[in-house]
Formats: sequence, C-alpha cells, structure tokens
Amino acid sequence: MAAKLGGTMEIAGSAAGIEREAGAASLARHHVDASLRLDFERDLLNGQTVLAGSHQQPPLKVVRAFGVEDGAALVHLHNVSGGMLGGDRLKLEVNVGGEARVQITTTGATRIYRPRVGALATSQANDICVGPQGLLEYLPDAVIPFAGARFSQQTSIRLADGAGLFWWEILAPGREARGEIFCYESVEFKTDLLAGGRLIAVERVRLEPKTRKLASVARLGAYRTWATFYICRVGVKAPEWMELEAELRAVLGLVGRREDSLWGVSTLAAHGLVVRCAAKRGRDVLPGLREVWRTAKWRLYGRAAVLPRKVN
Repeated sequence: MAAKLGGTMEIAGSAAGIEREAGAASLARHHVDASLRLDFERDLLNGQTVLAGSHQQPPLKVVRAFGVEDGAALVHLHNVSGGMLGGDRLKLEVNVGGEARVQITTTGATRIYRPRVGALATSQANDICVGPQGLLEYLPDAVIPFAGARFSQQTSIRLADGAGLFWWEILAPGREARGEIFCYESVEFKTDLLAGGRLIAVERVRLEPKTRKLASVARLGAYRTWATFYICRVGVKAPEWMELEAELRAVLGLVGRREDSLWGVSTLAAHGLVVRCAAKRGRDVLPGLREVWRTAKWRLYGRAAVLPRKVN
C-alpha cells in the first residue's frame, strides 16, 4: 500500500513499488519533452507576414521564415532527431495574428519509432490560434508509424472572425518498403476545431491494427493510406459552402481511378467543410489534396494555391 502525506505526496511502501518507480525514472531519462511556439504578425508597412517571435526547444526547430509572393510567411518544421521515440512529448503552438497569412510544412515525413519496453506512447499536442482575417495553411508530409509504434496526437484549433484554415493530415500504413503494413500498436488523433468560439468539428480516431483489423471491409478494406483535410473561413455562409462542396465533388470525380482511392466531402456545422480520402497507395493522396486546395483557395480567396518549396 502507499501512504499520502498532506494529500499531495505519495510514498511507495513496498519493494515492488520502489522498483517500478526506479524503472519509470530510468525511462523518463530517455524521453524528450520539446516545444515550439511560433508567433506571426502582419507588418503594417509592407503587408508582409513576419515571424515576430518564437520559442524553440529541441528537437523541434524552425530555422527562419521565408517570404512568399502573396505576402505570406512560410516556415519548415524540423525534427532534428529524425523522428519521435517512445515516451517523447512534443508540443507545437502557433499564433497567427490578425490579417497575417502563414504556410507551414515539414521537411519530410514524421517518423514514429518503436518505443522501449514499458515506455509511454509518443505524443504530440498542437495548439493553434488564427486571429481575425488571418489565414493558416498547414501542409505537412505523412505520419509514418513504424512497427510497434504507439502515437497519440491532440489538436486544438481556434479561429477568430474572418479567419481561414487549410489543414491536412496524412497517415501512412507504415514502412511499406519493409513490408510493415499496419504493424504499429496504436495511432490516435483527437481534434477540436472552433470558429468564432463555436465548436464546429470534433474528431476522435483510434486505430489498433492488432486488435481491430484495419483490412476489414468495415474499416479500410483494401485501402492503406488515409487523409483528412479541413477547409474553413469564418463568416462564409452555408449556401456558399454547399456550392463549394458540389464543386469539389466534381473535381474529385476526375482525380485518379475509383478503385485506387475513395474521396468524400461534407460541410461542417458552420464555416467550413471536411474532405476525407482512403487510398491504396500513398502517391494517390497528394494529387487529390492539391486539387482540393487549389479549387477551394481560389473560390474562398481568389488566390492561387502555391505548394511550399522544400528545404533540406
């Protein structure tokens, strides 16, 4: 049994308890707590968005912000450790100021490695805030969970009046070249999306291939890679979203062959819509996402969607 002193401190009262605590302390020394905060503002003199402030705790890192022709700022997320290990806890905080425009991408796929025996799941928390009339385009590469990996991600996105969002996420089945198809232990995504203080989307996904076979026709069936794409602009009325939904359905009907990938589009409770994809091959996902992005950005902003250039 364990005793509590003053209601706050717990003391182990057995050798087994002491051993467990020692093991936990040993594992704790091998995990990483990292955070990255990025604050963007629009320069009132020239209209260019700038990275006004940042706090970086390795292995998460941003080298600099690049100017984009339309006045946006582009940053590349680096994980200098090459991937995420068991027990690692990463946090990304992004604040986009009023009328600022930001593109965020990654330098490569996010690799989730197999954890040590007894280690906690790898986790990442994303805290995103887009100010009035601001715009955030989050366009990362895929998440690749290695065999035995356990990964949990929690995302909170808050959009102010007039704010816009293009946010996609891609989940690979594993290292396909190594034959690791759905060999990970678990992957979990939790997303809360608020617009003007109103909750407009809640997503809870937990995949456990060894417990619930993803190849079941009730789940992914013959498909392996899946993606989710949220498109929002606070203040756009429901009829316009219905029109955009119909337009995107027509666009996606021309992307690839139906037997290779499945696409779906639906409006949210307000201020946006969501696009989902399940594909047999990862290479069939990005062309569809890009076409959706191109069509929606032109419809909502009258601007071209330009893919962010990559850096090494």
